[in-house]
Amino acid sequence: MTVVAVLADPPRSGLALPALADETPLSAADAADLYAACLRDTCRAVERSGGDLLVNYRPDDLLPDEHVADTSSEAELRALAGEALDDVTEARFEQQVGSTFSARAGNTATHLLREEGVDSVAVTRGTAPLLTRPVIDSAAMKLRQNQTVLGPSTRGRTYYAGFTAPIDYADAFEGAELETLVDHANDAGHHTEFLPMHVGVETAADLRDLLPVLWSRIAAERVVPEHVATFVHDHGLRVRDGEIVVDG
Repeated sequence: MTVVAVLADPPRSGLALPALADETPLSAADAADLYAACLRDTCRAVERSGGDLLVNYRPDDLLPDEHVADTSSEAELRALAGEALDDVTEARFEQQVGSTFSARAGNTATHLLREEGVDSVAVTRGTAPLLTRPVIDSAAMKLRQNQTVLGPSTRGRTYYAGFTAPIDYADAFEGAELETLVDHANDAGHHTEFLPMHVGVETAADLRDLLPVLWSRIAAERVVPEHVATFVHDHGLRVRDGEIVVDG
């Protein structure tokens, strides 16, 4: 059984996907809503897979002061998960620990593998809408024969990082993280396998990559991430002449 840890921030305006508000027609509030939609689809995909869902949230004392709200980070993310899941009581909610994303991801993975003795653990940011149930289950199968399984995203990043034993996580999720994770996995003596590439949405360039895929899947009547597809449809987001525009 793989524990899939979704490292999540509360979907607050200005905190969630801030680059989208600067680089696209989306407002800061819209960007936060898109982030929330991504998290809902990710949590639902994990719930429907063979993995165990852990919502690993950044607590209020690790958030910038300007993004601390009256509602706690945990309460906000529990409510969001409750909207997406069939049974939110089956999901675990635990605080992240660490000063950087790499530290927080590494602390989570290491604790689960060493202290709780789980067979395997995966880390995801929850911002890759096409991280679907079949992808999660395929990764779990690969983790039966490989110590590290990585899902490449655009611009050298990853949308999924699975392990059966810890590696050195220091700065592992910074910069060209795909290469760094492979280097650290090699140093730990791991055999590494890969998943298909999927877009992780953090920048305008990412959204430009994602939108044609979503609209094409909608037109072909293929499975799409429900909440993200609804957001894109309702906001009329399209790519025209290489730019993100609002249709209609």
